[in-house]
Order: sequence, then structure tokens, then C-alpha cells
Amino acid sequence: MNGNNTQMTAVTIHEFGEADVLHVATMPIPEPGPGQVAIDVAYAGANFAEVLYRRGVVDVPLPFVPGIEVAGRIRAVGEGVESLIVGQPVAALTIVDSGGYAEVAVTSADLVTPLDGLGIGMGVAAALPSNSTTAFLVLDRVARIEPGESVLVHAAAGGVGSQLGQVAHLLGAGRVVGTVGSEAKIEAAKRFGYDEVILREQIADAGEFDIVVDMVGGPTRRAGLDRLAPRGRLVVMGNASGADDIGIPANELWFTNKTVSGFNLAAYSAAFPQETGQALRRAVAAAATEDLRVQVDTLPLEQAADAHRRIESGRSTGKLVLEVAVL
Repeated sequence: MNGNNTQMTAVTIHEFGEADVLHVATMPIPEPGPGQVAIDVAYAGANFAEVLYRRGVVDVPLPFVPGIEVAGRIRAVGEGVESLIVGQPVAALTIVDSGGYAEVAVTSADLVTPLDGLGIGMGVAAALPSNSTTAFLVLDRVARIEPGESVLVHAAAGGVGSQLGQVAHLLGAGRVVGTVGSEAKIEAAKRFGYDEVILREQIADAGEFDIVVDMVGGPTRRAGLDRLAPRGRLVVMGNASGADDIGIPANELWFTNKTVSGFNLAAYSAAFPQETGQALRRAVAAAATEDLRVQVDTLPLEQAADAHRRIESGRSTGKLVLEVAVL
């Protein structure tokens, strides 16, 4: 904390643009409302979602504090919150209103899970709420995976991709294949539960799949749909390539018995906070038993712009987290 008990340090966006628009600023400490908690943040996850906020792809009011996930300790609880107590170590999704790139963040108590006695470090805990929760929700609730089904995941070496391969096997998948954009990422992706890892351009020879998860977009989306088996499900959850949208004719789905679904963690968390919180707790429990692994690289909060550049370069693997404070 910056020495003033009513002020805190945060990374803010005052105008949309490149990574340089991220600036360290001083601002008032937020207070929790009914059903909310305030968290003294130790670490905040860095994600592609925050890059989209910074670019102005997502319409947010300026100035804006990005940050969709944190780990830290409960600072204060709002009216009606009985399941969490001040000082308790927690991991949390701050995705609905954002604000994680700060010394204090506020979020719904439904989107918070305790870390007491689990043996998970704060840095690792901050890497779980977004990507790992997404993996459970996408495969279990959206794709509705069945035991033995085959799964194809694009961008398998990235933050979400590194979790989807592992969670697919935890949920009983049979064959799990990941695609990556370069040879350099193949070995990194293989460490995260994939039976096979191939280059994205090799997808035509990969066979058929019951589930395809695509966060890349563009031609990759069309290729994923083509690889679906009858009754297969394509889950659309991003457009990291920045390519133009791909139209999918409804009649094609009709004639081929295929399904396309969308998933957006922010919208899902706002609409179904309790269900999202359950998935978060499931992810944290899996990490505590080492059934779910996450590769974490850490930068100080003041280097948030560097974290964004690394994410945008497409060369990063695993998960970047920002160290905010030692708690």
C-alpha cells in the first residue's frame, strides 16, 4: 500500500491503444458492497482478455483498471457475506467488474474460494481462476463431455490451452490432441496432458473429434468445424488471431448433426456466479492434489505492459502473473 490508508496503487488504462497506455496510478481503495468482498491482492493474473480491454475491443469506461483474477487475503466483507472472513487467503475471479491490477480488488463472494490449508502458493493461485475455471466450464457445462470422447484444443501451449488438455483427461476424455502455431511450442504443450500435439496446419490429417475448442478464430475455426464427428461440438471462446469472423450456415449444422456453442467467462460469471464459483473451487482442489498443473512466470505489477507485450507476441507459454504485494 502506498502509505495512505484510503489510497492504493493500481495499473490503469486512460486511453485505448498499445501496451504503453498502461500506467501506474494512485486511486481510492474500493469498498465491498452487499454480497461482495475486498481483497488485498498479492498476485494478479495477466490474460489476453485484458489485452482486449486495453485495445478497446471490449467497451469499458475509462479510466479502467484491468485484471480478471487475483490471489490474496480478504480485507473486508460486505453485508450478507458469511462464508469468508478477514485475513483469509483466497483466489478469486474479478472478471465481472475487473480491477485485479491493483493493491485492492472487489468482487462477488460467489467468485472467491478459500486457500486455507491447501498448500498452494499465492502466485500459482492467481493463475487458476480464469484459465482453469474456464477449462472445467467449457468441457463440462458447455461441451458436456462424455467419458471416452475425443477432444481437439487449439492454442494448446497458451494459458487456457495448458489447462484444457489436463482437464479433458480429468473429466474422462479418450484421445486429447492440441494444436500450436510453431514447432517451438510443441514440447511445451506436450507437458500439459495432450496425447498428441501438432502444428495448426496439420489439422486436416488429425482425424475426427467429438469436441473442438477454438480460441484462435479465422481459418482455424472453419478447420475445427470440419474436423467434428457427427454429434460433435465446436466451442468458440476467442479470436486471438484477430481474423475476420467466419460465418457458419445453420443449414450445414442441420445436415451434419454438429453443434456450435460460444463461451465468454465474463458473461458466464455475471449470469451464473454460483456455478462459476463451483468450477473455481473444483480447479483449485485439482491444483492442490497436483492433478492440475500450471506453469507460472512472474513479473512485478509495474511491468504489466511487458506482460501484455509477451502475451501479444504469441511466443509465451503457460501463464504470466503480476506480483502486487508480499502478504
